[in-house]
Amino acid sequence: MFRFKQFNVDQTGCAMKINTDGVLLGALADADNPENILDIGTGTGVIALMLAQRFPQAKIDAVEIDEIAADTARQNFANSKFNDRLKVYPLDFESYFKLYDKKYDLIVSNPPFYINSLESPGAKKSLAKHADENFFENLIRQAKKQLTDDGTFWLILPLQTAQLVKVIAVEIGLNLRQAINVLSYPNSDPHREILVFSLDNKKELDNWFVIYNEPKVYSQQYIDALKSFFTIF
Repeated sequence: MFRFKQFNVDQTGCAMKINTDGVLLGALADADNPENILDIGTGTGVIALMLAQRFPQAKIDAVEIDEIAADTARQNFANSKFNDRLKVYPLDFESYFKLYDKKYDLIVSNPPFYINSLESPGAKKSLAKHADENFFENLIRQAKKQLTDDGTFWLILPLQTAQLVKVIAVEIGLNLRQAINVLSYPNSDPHREILVFSLDNKKELDNWFVIYNEPKVYSQQYIDALKSFFTIF
């Protein structure tokens, strides 16, 4: 059980546990007063719960292909004070959109990211972490179709995968609004990139996000982003 300030997350049965990528996306993903939000690959449901806390007017749908993880997310939603605004669907995103043709102001995903790489140990973790190029092409194409006119689509990815996703997005016609480079330390190289896509041609300055000032010392930037959620701040 991972305890946040306003909700708890049971991680039982989930191959991918709560991690820095997920909580950063949950803390930083933004839109202008979103009414409908979609979390693709919700896992434990932590990102959806964070967004429910941040946007009290929003209804959040969460899609999860792994049935056990989806059931865990469902229980986490039910046990939260945001339960009336959260719903999980135990489907892959393609099947979901065939059943529910819905527009979203904000779509987020902390997706599988090891493209065409060796499988990691364990079938569930492999499913949670691995994808191929077709996965991202289908994901971006579907996100473009389901975004509202001023909606945004947020992803967090390793750099190599992020570069590929940018190319795919250009080919499909989804515009890169912003890239946020995530660094462990002020002088280290980025290891993740948060990509923000939209249908319009708005462009925001690319940014940097530093997690630690030094080993075991969080940066003020990280504290400010997570202080509404983490009990340690």
